[in-house]
Amino acid sequence: MDEQLVVRIEEDGADDDRLDSLATTLRGELLELDVDDVRRPSGGEAPEGSRALELAAIGALLVTLKGSTEAISSVVSAIRGWLSRGSSGRSVEVTIGDRTLKLTAATPEQQDRVVEEFLRTATAG
Repeated sequence: MDEQLVVRIEEDGADDDRLDSLATTLRGELLELDVDDVRRPSGGEAPEGSRALELAAIGALLVTLKGSTEAISSVVSAIRGWLSRGSSGRSVEVTIGDRTLKLTAATPEQQDRVVEEFLRTATAG
C-alpha cells in the first residue's frame, strides 16, 4: 500500500525563495531513496489574473512511497541527516495521516526516541 508523507520545512527568518531552495535541495536527497515520487503539493488556485494555474505550497514536499516502517524510517533518517547539516533555526514537520513529527535541533538521542514513537504509532494498524 502506498503512503504519502507531507514534509514542511521551516527556517527562522527564511523568505519564500529561501524555503523554495531548501525544499529543492531536500527533494533531491529524498529522490535518491527508494520512494515512488517526491513533488511539491498544491497550495491552491493562483490568484485571478495571474499566469500560474495553481500555487505550489512553499517549503513543502509530498513524498509517495510504499507504506512500510522501513521505507518511512529511511525518509525520516534522510531528513534528519539533511537537517543536521543546516542551520540551528531550521525544523521539518513530517505528517502521515493525522500524525505529525517535528524534527528540530534536538540531540540525536532525543530525536531517536521521538522518531521511534512516531514510527510505532504511524505504522500501527
